[in-house]
Order: sequence, then C-alpha cells, then structure tokens
Amino acid sequence: MTRERFPSVHAATWSGIAGNLTLAVIKAGFGYMANSKSLLADGLHSASEAASSLSGLFPSKSVETKRKARRERSKEHSRIARPGISVLLSVLILMGGLQIAISALGSLSGDVPESLEKYTHALVVAFAALAVKEAIFQYQYRYFRKRNQSQALAYAQQHRRALYCSLIVLVGIVGSMTGETMGWSILRYMDPAAALIASCFVLHKGYRMIVDTVYGSLVQELEQEEALDFKETVQRVYGIITIEHLVAREQEHDVTIELVISVNPRISVLEAQEIANRAKTLLLTRFSHVKEVQIQAVPYDPGYPYKSNHELPDPEATLIQ
Repeated sequence: MTRERFPSVHAATWSGIAGNLTLAVIKAGFGYMANSKSLLADGLHSASEAASSLSGLFPSKSVETKRKARRERSKEHSRIARPGISVLLSVLILMGGLQIAISALGSLSGDVPESLEKYTHALVVAFAALAVKEAIFQYQYRYFRKRNQSQALAYAQQHRRALYCSLIVLVGIVGSMTGETMGWSILRYMDPAAALIASCFVLHKGYRMIVDTVYGSLVQELEQEEALDFKETVQRVYGIITIEHLVAREQEHDVTIELVISVNPRISVLEAQEIANRAKTLLLTRFSHVKEVQIQAVPYDPGYPYKSNHELPDPEATLIQ
C-alpha cells in the first residue's frame, strides 16, 4: 500500500488522452491527404474526447497539497482556471465541427465529389484506428471497473458514441470506394454524408462539455460546503493523521466519496486497511445519501524522514517497506 496507487488514476486517464490525441493526428492527416471529410471529422471527434478527459483532470489537482494555505490557494486557482480552459476547448471543438458540417453540406449540394486517390490508405487507417481505440477502451474500462462501477458505466457509454461515429465513417469510406470502383456516382456522396453525421457527434460533444463545465462548477460549490462534514467525521477515526484528498461527487440523489488518508508509516498494511474500513463504515452509516466510499491509506509524510524511538516488534510488512 503505497502512494503509487493514487497517481495510477491519472496514469490511466493520461494514457487515454495520449491515445486519442495520437489517433486524432493520424486520422486528420490521412483524411486530409485522401480528401476524406469523414475521416477528418472522426479525427476531430477523437480530439474532442481527449479534450473532455483533459478538462476533467483539473478539479482533483487542488486537493493534493498538504499545507492549508497552499491548498486553499490551489483550490481557488482551480475554480478559476478549469471553467475557462474547458469552455475554450469546447468552443474550438464546436468551431471545428461546424466547419466540417458546412464543408460536408457543400459537397452534398454540389457536383459529384472529386475522385479520391488514396481511399485505400484512408480505409486502412479507419480500420486500424478502430482497433487501437477498442484496445485503449478495454484497458481503461477494466481499470475504472475495479475502481468505480458508476465511472466505468459512464465511460462505456462515452465509448459507445465514439464507436458509432467511427463505424459511420467506415461505412462512408467503404461506400465511396465502392462508388469509385463501380462507377456509381451516387455512392461517392457517402463520404461527405458520413462526415455530416460525424460532425453532429462532434457538435454534441462540444455542447456536452460546456454543459458539464457549468453544471460541474455548481456541484463543486455544493461539495465544498458538505466536505467539511465528511472531513470532521473521518478525522474522528483513531489512527488517521491527515486527510490528503477528499472529493464528493453527486450523482442524481446519491453521493460518491473518494478519499485518501495518511496513517502512521510504521503500522502494518493490515492495520492501515482496518483504519480505512472503519472510516468507510462510519461515513456510510452516518450519511444516508452516501452510497459509495473509496478510501486509500498512504504513509504520512511530514516533510522530513520519519523517526521512531522503538523498533518494530516483528518483521511484519509496513507501509514504507
């Protein structure tokens, strides 16, 4: 039981961000070279997923500091920075989606789309990107399912929309390739038609980011008031030295609490787990609206080497081993 478990949450999220950004660049690059508007739209949708995950990282960074003054200052900066950054990313995504939609409408209302010389490359990229995206999803979903069932469900729903978008793009590319090969001009409109549908996914994503930013800010203010009650309750548990991290998220009428506590680094892993279980039980019994509590115990770090005047009575594993 070490500090490595807590950063792993961000590691899993950052892996998804890096994967989506890479897919976005590859899709957009090959879409531009192949003159495939649908692949461009799919690349923008991957970028919007990365932006959505990135904006979701800002709220939790404010609670990782240990000193009260620095923590309060960090929280204030986070409240100011997060909405601005999220809205900026949302506006950029909306502008990109609108531009692709206008371009797709122009192609659909005009003459037969131009011949696409590198459609095969676009098709290969679309297939490969779909496989890579599914691999990233399986990795993140398994991690989130172990950590938070409701979070895993929300992530699965988000992935389902991305999968629909990629499949529509794939059908559009295959249809246009078929029209190109068979000489059926009507099928060559399938790529811009798929681009128009994919741009709707992008616009919906940008809209949801703005709504979540506004709603998330209101919910966070409510949580700051209730967090004091949660903290006071947890601090009554014998063995807890400090509260390193506490976030309470409201989902409909239920509240989910994520908590990181620090304990004596000289106690055993089993004793630390018992302390965490007592804190969890106390929160669930005292607050009826709290339905899920996730607690991690980490060794207390006062900023200098922890010293003890006595040796351990037995060679049992401790938190700092």
